[in-house]
Amino acid sequence: MSATTDSTRSPVLQPKASEAPVDLLENTGHEGIARTDLVRIALVAPAVVFCWLNIWRPYPPLDLVGLLAVVAGGYPIYREAVADVLSRRMTMELSMTIALASALVIGEVFTALVIVFFVLIAEALEELTVERGRRAIRDLLEFLPAIAERRRESATETVPVGSLLKGDIVIIRPGGRIPVDGEVALGHSFVDQSTITGESVPVEKTVGSQVFAGTMSQTGALEIRTVTMGRDTAFGKIIEAVERAEESQAPVQRTADRLAAYLVYFALGCAALTFLVTRDARSTISVIIVAGACGIAAGTPLAILGAIGRAAKAGAIVKGGRHIEQLAAVDTVVLDKTGTLTLGTPEVVSVEPAGIAALDLVQLAASAERYSEHPVGRAIARKAAELRAETMDSVDFFAEAGKGVRCKVNGKTILVGSRAYLQSAGVRIPDAQDAHRTASDVFVSNSGTYVGRIQVADVLRSGAKPAVDALHQMGIRALLLTGDIPAIAEAIGRDLGVDEARGSLLPDDKLRRVQSLRTAGNIVAMVGDGVNDAPALVAANVGIAVGSATDVARESAAVLLLGDDLTRLAELLKIARQCRRIIMTNFFGTLGVDAVGVGMAAFGLLNPILAALIHVTSEMVFILNSARLVSARDITGPLVSARNRR
Repeated sequence: MSATTDSTRSPVLQPKASEAPVDLLENTGHEGIARTDLVRIALVAPAVVFCWLNIWRPYPPLDLVGLLAVVAGGYPIYREAVADVLSRRMTMELSMTIALASALVIGEVFTALVIVFFVLIAEALEELTVERGRRAIRDLLEFLPAIAERRRESATETVPVGSLLKGDIVIIRPGGRIPVDGEVALGHSFVDQSTITGESVPVEKTVGSQVFAGTMSQTGALEIRTVTMGRDTAFGKIIEAVERAEESQAPVQRTADRLAAYLVYFALGCAALTFLVTRDARSTISVIIVAGACGIAAGTPLAILGAIGRAAKAGAIVKGGRHIEQLAAVDTVVLDKTGTLTLGTPEVVSVEPAGIAALDLVQLAASAERYSEHPVGRAIARKAAELRAETMDSVDFFAEAGKGVRCKVNGKTILVGSRAYLQSAGVRIPDAQDAHRTASDVFVSNSGTYVGRIQVADVLRSGAKPAVDALHQMGIRALLLTGDIPAIAEAIGRDLGVDEARGSLLPDDKLRRVQSLRTAGNIVAMVGDGVNDAPALVAANVGIAVGSATDVARESAAVLLLGDDLTRLAELLKIARQCRRIIMTNFFGTLGVDAVGVGMAAFGLLNPILAALIHVTSEMVFILNSARLVSARDITGPLVSARNRR
């Protein structure tokens, strides 16, 4: 009920990553309604009946039962009111205490008792609503095992998860839950990772695949090389983000607290004016009681908590409530290309043989690139492995940076490289139209004869186009900024349908572009993954790092998208906008109810009991409105499904 709510908060995650993940959540608050609150309700409820029916009055002039129940039942209100007076704060508890004292002074003991009863019920319902979110966080912990099976040389041992170190090999048996983030060192399995990514279908994991703590191996045994533990895992960060939502006060929350205090001053001023005009104590008390800002004060942090929790479930870790508010206002999204919109790893997208079979062309090129460390050479080697084309031994290997490679295979000179490189060696290459505007051409010759072309490109992520389309549907501009050449930037921009595409940009250029957008009045979200994106991530209103981001980008960003599915970006923005709509509804709804209620009370149309009923009812309506974002099913739904599939 406080206009400046100060919920019980406690650290969720251990201060050190080496501590046991099972202790991530030390204390998340009450288990439902506090026992003392239940006792107070149990005492006040029969007292209301006794006073209403005049069942027992040992001293007829004084309703002793009602008076004692008002004093005992309203103790939490009076205690907070005294603290507010000492700290010079104006809160709902202080105004309610004034109203109760006024009711007792004019002999309205039954009225005061009913008001206390309503307030206690409202407090209990509010606590249950907040506990719903806390319980969702605690439920997450059931998916973190407390012990792990560690392999040391040829022996295995069972150890607490907190004792694991980076590089340790952890054995996961079929049906076992993974305790750390890491890479598969041995084995093959399908892993249910719905707890992290929300994916309903288990994901195949082989050697080199990334796995997350809190996910479950379904079909096979795995040996996992530990990368991160405890609070540093993706799972730990989800819990941290949800729990710390209550600790991070967004600007809108501070506004809510100020507005709540102003409403209390407004109510007291209207009450004083009512008494001066009407000299009616009951109407005056009704004015104080009916005006409430609890729906704003309690509903705002609850909505932010719910938004961060739902975002975490959707695969986005938001590092504080203020970022939810900024995300809700975003009208421009700036996207990096390599590693963000694209996979960041070149892939063969086209094989065009000339006079030989396509398989032979790939085999020849892969044999020449066998010792190359260039990303294009590696892409051709992967394509050969995919087609099961065995590479041949090569000799006299020579690479010219930025041009190509030359070697001998079976005594024949093989050239693989750019058009200019082969033409400089006297190879005639026919003109051809580009099959892929965003691809790089790799030409191949055998003994001076052109034998074909292989096109290599950085492939767009599957979710890139749907993500841009979703942004446009929300009325958000999408801009592409990349260090790649302008031709490729423009081609990818056309494929994606972005509003603007610029290439050949250095980190400082990206930074200046983001700054110019903000100077023009845009609310900018920057999405990137590399070190070169860090300055722009910091300069944007909200920096968003994708799951494959470098450590620098992760630390610079306000939001981290788990995994590489960019459609989560649009989902995150929708959640933030829903949170803003809920908060604004609570704001204006509270103002409307208070304005009407105060007016009716001032004209004597509301008695104190009806005023209290309106106050409590409106408060619960707005708190429950915020609770739509704090759904245990929304946060733990995939977890429950995973449990049922075991």
